Amino acid sequence: MILQIPDVLNAEQVAHARRLLNEATWVDGRVTAGMQAARAKDNMQLAEDDPVAGRIGDQILAALQRNPLFVSAALPLKVFPPLFNRYRGGESFGHHVDNAIRQSPVTGARIRTDLSATLFLADPEEYEGGELMIEDTYGVHVAKLPAGHMVLYPSTSLHHVKPVTSGARIASFFWIQSMVRDDGQRSLLFDLDTAIQRLTLDLPDHPAAVQLTAVYHNLLRRWADA
Repeated sequence: MILQIPDVLNAEQVAHARRLLNEATWVDGRVTAGMQAARAKDNMQLAEDDPVAGRIGDQILAALQRNPLFVSAALPLKVFPPLFNRYRGGESFGHHVDNAIRQSPVTGARIRTDLSATLFLADPEEYEGGELMIEDTYGVHVAKLPAGHMVLYPSTSLHHVKPVTSGARIASFFWIQSMVRDDGQRSLLFDLDTAIQRLTLDLPDHPAAVQLTAVYHNLLRRWADA
């Protein structure tokens, strides 16, 4: 499942993050790439122990906890501390798959990467190119979203970032270990949860809402590791 989540950060939060990032020190993005990805990666990012990354990352994590669409879709167990990257001057990231396991050198936290997320911090009008291209069995999906919006996709997906030919593409990226590791099961639960919410809104007293909610939780109980 590939899902766009709007307004994870509001305009004020994005502006605050951008002010901090404009004053930060950027390093070679290959410091967090695996052996294969390092050959394809050409960008800059904040060091994982940069205090700016920690400050904005905490804001992002707090926003995710309050976002019902993210919680429903990801069923998060652990979220990797958000990282930050910048592409400009023709920089890109070739075809790759994210590492299955990530460990933070700052916190020591280790997660299985079930889902990958890119939270855009620059508007599409600020740069040319820089599209995130995500491949699945249905083809190639393009993500180039407004600042504050996020795309969530399976970490098993082959993906790449096209060259940024002008301006600067600034984003946060991170990974999620879900309570439900299987993407197909997680997608079914998300569809069921969405249907229950619509039914509850349209027909709040309909007995099917209770029955479907029971089905949802019994499936979650069967599939989840919490």
